[in-house]
Amino acid sequence: MSGVIDLKKEGPLISSDIKKVWQDAVESAGQVTILTGAGISAESGIPTFRGPEGYWTIGSKEYHPQEMATMAMFLQRPLEVWKWYCYRRSVCLNAEPNQGHQALVDLEHKLGDQFTLITQNVDGIHLKAGNSDARTYQIHGNVNFMRCSVECSQDLYPFPEFIPFKPVTKDFPESLLQKLSCPKCGNRSRPHVLWFDEYYNEHFYRFESSLEVAARTDLLLVIGTAGATNLPNHVVQLVIRNGGLVFDVNIEDNSFGELAKQNKGYALTGTAREILPELVSFL
Repeated sequence: MSGVIDLKKEGPLISSDIKKVWQDAVESAGQVTILTGAGISAESGIPTFRGPEGYWTIGSKEYHPQEMATMAMFLQRPLEVWKWYCYRRSVCLNAEPNQGHQALVDLEHKLGDQFTLITQNVDGIHLKAGNSDARTYQIHGNVNFMRCSVECSQDLYPFPEFIPFKPVTKDFPESLLQKLSCPKCGNRSRPHVLWFDEYYNEHFYRFESSLEVAARTDLLLVIGTAGATNLPNHVVQLVIRNGGLVFDVNIEDNSFGELAKQNKGYALTGTAREILPELVSFL
């Protein structure tokens, strides 16, 4: 029964066989975990982090996201890093949840404490759609918050209201960015995101909590991610190692889909806004 289901070929409805497997898996599961990546946000118009829109030009040099999203770059060019994140945040603020996001809200309402959402996305759209903060693990942070760059405390602060919501270019007053300081100690604040040269931890990124949930997950639904970062890979491997069933939803083949198929799971080819409402409606 396991394998690839291509909605583009089979039509708008998932086959009755797959519907039955999904229903049985949800009904028998003690823990249902969702793992989302950039794909579901891309369907709301947010460019993927590794796409061409992620690059940033300083002078005549073009910097890649892997260079901009680092503590090293923040220490070297803090204002440029903040400008880049202010721009990215404006894109996120203008994006609205899509049908895939809403389906996950509906699924949480159906499952209650059996539901956990682990997201790599920093745009906050899952919370904007209506998923609860308590059951949503934002393992790469949230661009709508900032914190002290020298960690005088572990507090998070909402993005200041005096920063424009729509800085459509990187040319906005440097004096504005100078005000992005820690409310407690006055040192420069930083975006609340996990950078490429940093490590996961529990307080900011729910590292241990994510692994604990994965270890007791009976059904894992992976959406819009190809597994380019460490923690999502650990989550999927833990679920499979402990006998959990994996459903992968993606617009193209990827390593998680292959792992799912190799372990009696399913790779559903299509967009999140096509597939997720269908899956949730089956319940």
